[in-house]
Amino acid sequence: MAEPAELVALPAPIDTLLTAAVARRFYLENRSKVEIAEEFGISRFKVARLLDAAVAHDIVRIDITVPAEIDVPLGKALAERYGLRHGIVVDLARSEGGTPPTADRSRGVHWLAAAAARLLSDIAEEGDVIGLDGSHAADALSEAVTRLPPCDVVQLTGVHGRDLAHDTAIAAVRRTAEAGGGRAFPLHTPFLLPDAATAAVLRSQPATAETLDRFGLVTKAVVGVSAWDTPPSPVYDALPDREREALREAGARADVAGLLLDADGRTLPTTLDTRSIAVGADRLRGVPERIGVTDTGHGTGAVRAALRSGLLTAVVTDAATARRLLLHDDPGDTTRTAAPPPPRTERGHR
Repeated sequence: MAEPAELVALPAPIDTLLTAAVARRFYLENRSKVEIAEEFGISRFKVARLLDAAVAHDIVRIDITVPAEIDVPLGKALAERYGLRHGIVVDLARSEGGTPPTADRSRGVHWLAAAAARLLSDIAEEGDVIGLDGSHAADALSEAVTRLPPCDVVQLTGVHGRDLAHDTAIAAVRRTAEAGGGRAFPLHTPFLLPDAATAAVLRSQPATAETLDRFGLVTKAVVGVSAWDTPPSPVYDALPDREREALREAGARADVAGLLLDADGRTLPTTLDTRSIAVGADRLRGVPERIGVTDTGHGTGAVRAALRSGLLTAVVTDAATARRLLLHDDPGDTTRTAAPPPPRTERGHR
């Protein structure tokens, strides 16, 4: 009886070593099949056969680690409604009416970040410059991403904590750069400074200026989308009570990379603009690919504002939020498809 055509012959001992070496180059070092073929003096077709053998005989094991389903039709509908290039919707298996406990909410953020990491890995190309803000979503993405082509990674907002050397935003930039063997450009400076003069001095420091100069080179950005007045919100916490109330009356809904948005997606000016170090709205809109990763458990107002703002070309969110957006957003509302509002004065860049 003939053996099944799909069966891959068990490699000889010396071929096992070759197979492992080829697999290491391909899966861990992100080398192309052509590059591997040239290094080992074999054809790229043999490289492909060796990679198949590596999987067939457990030299390489592939695990699917995202513990939730991707709802493709719902993502497509969301992308069409808001004019996005990518709509990624993760079904977190929650009821629409309930508020998940804190532990589940935190786990949900990690699942969304894992889906965002996969999207970034799929669309990133060699030579891209990736920008990450200081959000929890960007931090979680950096832990989930395992493979990128060679890319530099730039920090888009200053540090929110007190430890300028070991802040999670800086660690996220470094981890993501390591995934692609690129260079990391962190911002060892606070997001908010006491006054505009101090912010200007720090922006002129060589290390900070080097990172700020790369804002204009960013080709793909990942930013968190959250409600503006829910913890942890460094912008909200830094505002005086009078300005918080004024922004609330102005309709503030969302915080995206330190930018406050109203319900229609317009960027709201604050007294913090001159003393913050972060990418501005006009510079962020100039990035070709802008992925927003939403928070969970805080309603849809912030997500809707971000989708109307023109700041995003892609969104990663949960199924409950996506359904509410599609069910309750007025199909005749022109604010979601209108041209984005004119950019305001940009903060914190050179």
